[in-house]
Amino acid sequence: MPRRNADLFIGRDASPEQAREMIRAYWASTSFVDAQVGRVLGALERLGLKDNTVVVFWGDHGYHLGEKGKWSKAYSLFEVGTRVPLVIAVPGGRAQATTRNVELLDLYPTLADLCGLPRPADIRGRSLAPLLRNPRARWNDDQAFSVTLFQNKLGRAVRTQRFRYAEWDEGRAGAMLFDETQDPHELKNLAADPARAKTVQELKELLKKIP
Repeated sequence: MPRRNADLFIGRDASPEQAREMIRAYWASTSFVDAQVGRVLGALERLGLKDNTVVVFWGDHGYHLGEKGKWSKAYSLFEVGTRVPLVIAVPGGRAQATTRNVELLDLYPTLADLCGLPRPADIRGRSLAPLLRNPRARWNDDQAFSVTLFQNKLGRAVRTQRFRYAEWDEGRAGAMLFDETQDPHELKNLAADPARAKTVQELKELLKKIP
């Protein structure tokens, strides 16, 4: 079955009333999930398993609530559509956060590492255990990648500490470059700026890391 555009409002924006209802429903869903996570954590404590369990909470996509004219998770290469929550609680760990770029591909190697299991040779990603011990730990290749497909055109993006670069059909169907330190809402596309030509080329080279 062919995939369909999952945006709720195609060719038009939501009315103010629809927007309020969408946002209300999104936060209601978030509150519901929060309550279920609480039930799981409560059960671990009640059963005496809290100090022998690694808990991972994550999302597999972001979500547009009207940003960029989108009301969905579909086909987005923007920050709001690809950035996800990731919380890892380990026995004896303390609350801390890191600004390093990591990927969901890193979860398998991380869990294998934390459980003392060997990592299969053909698994991509790397263990986040060093960042769990020290959120400022040295972190080479500080990039995260995203891939999506829309109307038979491949979309790819790379996020570094400073920039997000995204392109469709290797740039033939459009490209975006945003300076996340100066433009966190991604309002100014710098992809065609001659002053950023070198940055664009460097980030295009990074996209070649995607299999």
